[in-house]
Amino acid sequence: MSEQDKYKRRPVFHWAALLLFILIGAGFGTWQVMVHPDTPLSPEWNPVQPLVVSDPVTSLTRWKLRRALGDDAVCLAALATGAQAVVKPDFTESEQCFIAPQVTLSGVAGALVAPVNTRCQTALRLAMWTQHDLQPAARELFDQSLKQIEHFSSYSCRPIRTPLGGSGRISTHSTANSIDISGFVLADGTRLILLSDWEGAEVKSSFLRRANITACKWFRVTLGPEYNNLHADHFHLQHTGFGLCR
Repeated sequence: MSEQDKYKRRPVFHWAALLLFILIGAGFGTWQVMVHPDTPLSPEWNPVQPLVVSDPVTSLTRWKLRRALGDDAVCLAALATGAQAVVKPDFTESEQCFIAPQVTLSGVAGALVAPVNTRCQTALRLAMWTQHDLQPAARELFDQSLKQIEHFSSYSCRPIRTPLGGSGRISTHSTANSIDISGFVLADGTRLILLSDWEGAEVKSSFLRRANITACKWFRVTLGPEYNNLHADHFHLQHTGFGLCR
């Protein structure tokens, strides 16, 4: 059989080899575009660039956030782009109560936070929520920025509280995977407090209700005043969980 006949009998293999060569070349070219110092891709659209809190939200933001939340070092690097946080040694009180990786958080996305020891992942979710929803809502509804976020706590070694009393299950606060937000302060000093303003003045109530809804975009569990009386005075915002927005 001649070489020409052999070629004619195997056209599929030749076309497959050509297609594979084209795909490899395209993939290599795409990779080069992404990693080149003068890439035309903006950072928020570049999958090889890490999460930056202040970058505009794109279809890649969730993927970048998941990557950061799943790697402590990546989380700490991302948090540094949009928060005032001091990295602290891991803290252990018991097998069930600890903070790792631990940071002392004092500000997120231009808003002050009374210094609180929490987990990087909880802090990063708080920074994303503040940057992309709380600050825009404050500017839209009040024509000013958000100056401060008020909270009750993040870490607390205790069981879950229920309307019937204590529970045998350990709270996510015991690993600083949650933070309880009680209110906000605007640039002019106006306070927005869940306990008094959830059903209060229309504009204040609108901000708090928007805060409740948008927190669900960034946290796995969000519980507010509509959930039960135990949450009448705060949002329970949780890094871990199966997804609950109330």
